[in-house]
Amino acid sequence: MALDPKSKERPRPRRPDSVVGIVVSRFHEELTGAMKDSAVRELIACGVAEDDIHVVWVPGAFELPIAALHLSTVKDVEAILCFGLVLKGETEHDHWVAHGCVTGLMNVSLEEFKPVHLGVLTCSTLEQARSRALPPELGGKEDKGREVARAAIETLLALDEIGELSK
Repeated sequence: MALDPKSKERPRPRRPDSVVGIVVSRFHEELTGAMKDSAVRELIACGVAEDDIHVVWVPGAFELPIAALHLSTVKDVEAILCFGLVLKGETEHDHWVAHGCVTGLMNVSLEEFKPVHLGVLTCSTLEQARSRALPPELGGKEDKGREVARAAIETLLALDEIGELSK
């Protein structure tokens, strides 16, 4: 998800009673954990109760899809946020890990009819990752955790609107 320059101008969406799952990679936990923390703060600011946010940790980005799939089967979970980081290496390993992760998460979303939001950064350097992952108060520029959380709430509201059309 690219930085949305207009997001700060739009009013914060509210959707109390939402139940959200979050899957976080432990690899580069200092950044993935910061994205998770920022997402939790944003979800609470959007009206989600802290008890309705369920966090699951996995070893790396490649394990995000299987955990997201299992979370998608939990009856009350309406949306899933996934946070990970894949850094460019000396080989093509990063490409295949990122491709498998993204494809897997998209498949979960489409097969389970639940929004699965991509908070997996694919960066060339740790410096780029810090800039994208961290909120400004921690030295970042993009605060992906907040952006992904807000996108999840906005998507749930859009799906609510579509649901109203079918009544």
